[in-house]
Amino acid sequence: MRKKNSSMLVLTTLICLLPIILSMTLYSQLPEQVAVHWDAAGNPDNYVPKAVAAFMLPLITAVINVIVNVGLNNDPKKMNAAPVLRTMGLWLVPALSLILMPITLFKAMGAELPIQTIAPALVGMLLVITGNYLPKSKQNYTVGIKLPWTLNSQDNWNKTHRFAGYLWMAGGAFMILTAFLKVNLAIAIVPVIILIAAAPAIYSFSLFKKGV
Repeated sequence: MRKKNSSMLVLTTLICLLPIILSMTLYSQLPEQVAVHWDAAGNPDNYVPKAVAAFMLPLITAVINVIVNVGLNNDPKKMNAAPVLRTMGLWLVPALSLILMPITLFKAMGAELPIQTIAPALVGMLLVITGNYLPKSKQNYTVGIKLPWTLNSQDNWNKTHRFAGYLWMAGGAFMILTAFLKVNLAIAIVPVIILIAAAPAIYSFSLFKKGV
């Protein structure tokens, strides 16, 4: 098992670094300042030097990937997490590196990519998938809604994750829908993010106060 975990760590880290090949190919064509963040309308609002965007960002994702892998693989209760969610956790950062890095570089070169649609649609899909598998996870320390009350009680954990699962799937579906509609994404999505983050915590606390 340890050898398998080490192989997974090496593989996912190398995948995080793959966009560097694209960066080297396109480097001379990139502007001196590259946008790395966009507002809800798709307008760039934060820039970094092209060397940072081209080479430092993949290195940062690689470091984050190592931290995530070490955390997931050393959770004493890692077998309690739903296998799909655990696999998603191991592959999420590499996938984001492969998707977001090319988008960042090509947009910097003038490509017309609707980032204001792509980003919320990806987040929405992630929420739908995660919400579907949240109720299948038992108590653990790395995957799920880790609150004092869910970690203290298996019953609280199960009920909170069942509630959150439905809420996250609904929120994700809403985000996917609004991504393709001409609405103010900040107004439409920010309340959803707040709701799916706060409601499970409030629900879990209310269960705790009832002795669950």
